[in-house]
Amino acid sequence: MKPVSLDSPRAVVAVIVLFAYNGMVIGTYASAIPIIRERLVLSSLQLAGMFVLTGVFAVGSMQVCGRLADKIGARRLCLLMIVPEILAAIGYGLAPSYPLLLIAGALLGTGNGGIDVSMNALAVQVERHRLDRGKGTIMSFFHGTWAIGSLLGSLAVSVVGTVIKLPPVTTLITCALVVACLGLGALVVAWRITPETDVITHVDESGAKMAIPAAAYLMGAMAIAFGLAEGTASDWSANHVQQVAGVDPRTASWAFTVMMGCMVVIRLTGDFIVARIGRRRLVYIGGAIAAIGYISAASFSSFPILLVAWALVGLGAGVIAPQVYAIAGHTAGGRGLAVVVTFGYATFLMGPAIIGGLVTLFGIHHTMFIPGVLLLGLIPLARVALREPAATTELTDAGTTEELA
Repeated sequence: MKPVSLDSPRAVVAVIVLFAYNGMVIGTYASAIPIIRERLVLSSLQLAGMFVLTGVFAVGSMQVCGRLADKIGARRLCLLMIVPEILAAIGYGLAPSYPLLLIAGALLGTGNGGIDVSMNALAVQVERHRLDRGKGTIMSFFHGTWAIGSLLGSLAVSVVGTVIKLPPVTTLITCALVVACLGLGALVVAWRITPETDVITHVDESGAKMAIPAAAYLMGAMAIAFGLAEGTASDWSANHVQQVAGVDPRTASWAFTVMMGCMVVIRLTGDFIVARIGRRRLVYIGGAIAAIGYISAASFSSFPILLVAWALVGLGAGVIAPQVYAIAGHTAGGRGLAVVVTFGYATFLMGPAIIGGLVTLFGIHHTMFIPGVLLLGLIPLARVALREPAATTELTDAGTTEELA
């Protein structure tokens, strides 16, 4: 089989398949959690235990795969990590007991964490080779396809359950098995068209191993801000609008829909904006817009204004992660990317729980000031940590060199 070039259209399609499938796995799983809880009669403590276990395995997988992506290439890891995602979908769809559900959660964490880092590492190299040949950035578009996959996964659960009106357990099993089958298809397609990636050796001219650049940890601090912003928006936007505006739950759900819709749109168009103003400036603007959204959400109680506020959060927060991940991958390789993704992912998971504790202290309305303030703090960090990568396949600024695998 003829090797696929990193700057070819087939390479772009391969990354889209990986991002979209991972998004679909997570979207289906997240939407099915209420059914899983009801089916196994789980307590809040048991559900929290599953979330923690999934997160621990995800963070561990991120660290391992980030380093391996540099040493053996991201392609192998992307393909390998699809397998535990397929098994996880079967597991949470069919698990008859809590211990088996925990195994499914561990598989989901392993697959999601590993593919999250490795597919971003692959995407960074595809983008770099495109830039070398005068083509535009594409990282934001890749993240947009993840969001589309997540929406499709969530929509599938809703349609099967409320439109086709299958019983809850049948809905869960049907959607989980469909996702597993799609995973097999994604694996076959990705196997054929995913390109081999460059191996990155983090050594200096004398052969000594070099430390992860300090900028990666600064970008990790930035990831805390946008991870909390995205996590809070996903878990608390509808609840916030319901309590503050006094609307019913079905009406309040529009807050999440508007926020996610704006996030998808801005991610699909983000590369067009990057080409005109650059990544660092886009992060400034995105951070400011999302901060204004959160501050507005904490200051007003009118339903229309709150919808606009959450739309601003989606527009602003949606452009930050793709740019930060891209710069981290370009300047620090897979291991630096693993640092940033881990900070962002851990905050995305734990942040909403922290917000929940703060809500009990300060009330849900004014607690929304906290993500807004953190997003404002992201802007000066961006001035120090973010540098536009040069269009070259040699990562000299990060103290790394690349050799073709």
